[in-house]
Amino acid sequence: MMRHFGFLDDEHRARLFHVPPTDLSLASDPALLAVALGATLYSPGIRSSLADDVRKQAARGALSMVLCLEDSVPDDRVPEAERNVVQALADLQESGDGALLQLFVRVRTPEQLRFVADAAGDSLGVLSGFVVPKFENEDGYALRFLDALHDAQASRPSGAPRLRIMPILESPSMVHSETRTDALSRIGDVLRDHRDDVLAVRIGATDLSSAYGLRRSRDLTIYDVKVVSAVIGDIVNVLGRRDGGYVISGPVWEHFADTERILRPQLRLTPFVEASDEELRRRILLANVDGLIREITLDQANGLVGKTVIHPSHVPVVHALSVVSHEEYLDAQAIVGRTGGGAAASPYGNKMNEMKPHQAWATKTLLRAEAFGVAASTATFVDLLEASMR
Repeated sequence: MMRHFGFLDDEHRARLFHVPPTDLSLASDPALLAVALGATLYSPGIRSSLADDVRKQAARGALSMVLCLEDSVPDDRVPEAERNVVQALADLQESGDGALLQLFVRVRTPEQLRFVADAAGDSLGVLSGFVVPKFENEDGYALRFLDALHDAQASRPSGAPRLRIMPILESPSMVHSETRTDALSRIGDVLRDHRDDVLAVRIGATDLSSAYGLRRSRDLTIYDVKVVSAVIGDIVNVLGRRDGGYVISGPVWEHFADTERILRPQLRLTPFVEASDEELRRRILLANVDGLIREITLDQANGLVGKTVIHPSHVPVVHALSVVSHEEYLDAQAIVGRTGGGAAASPYGNKMNEMKPHQAWATKTLLRAEAFGVAASTATFVDLLEASMR
């Protein structure tokens, strides 16, 4: 079984949560599993200790990981990485550790997906699916990945959960304004035709930025890079609508060590003073995490859930910010199911709840509450982050 904040003891869980996160398995409702991805941690396929990495990061709180065979692997080391990934899957299968988290392999081509699936054999049962880069529905390219996925699914051990893909939207046709609408429309068509094969949609902001030779600094978020934020807005517009939309994950944050700053820190001091944890704030600033925190809040404001991460220190930050606040939870409970309309003051008495316009938000919020839990009325983000980073 899997559970967010599963490393907490009963005393800390009771103090921090009004409603604790639910237990999950690889056979849970895919809508819940998609939200519960949280911080999806990428690990290069050439790492020699992949199976141990999965065990260690799962123990530290990661609930989704990707073993990468694409951009993180030099072209001349791809065969080595393929063997390494297949061996890691076998190790996890043999040790019975295949259900510690949702595990994916990021492949380069449909042919590589088939190769990994065939080489993995019975150990394919530890995988939740594959991450597909540069996903676009031109010349049947996307359908070739789906055909390969279906063949892999047919070879899964009996009783193993269904394999799914997470397409990454990052191709140049997604960036360029003259091709974006058509590219997104074609992608939307193929994803709708294969809805049960898709767990979540991911955004490759690094590749999107590279189309213009851009790279954001630690002082800026991806939403400050206007050509990329425009793409994100259009992806949400087409694929994130309230009826039939997909979970869309936030793009990667690249920074994880102290570097020279131009702008002031983006993290208020007061919450840390009130929690008597100014040292935690100092650690966050030194690790470049204040920019990550700001970007996560903007991800959520723009309809994105979870985030791609490339460093273990980012996992607890994403998860602490994914917990539903006590106030949000009471609002969602007061709204959900009241489809007849009307408006009322919120339970906290500080805002107006409109029953029809806020209905989809309430449903999504309660699903996130199931995955990440509801904070106690006295618990703050600082409390949750401190417990996660301890």
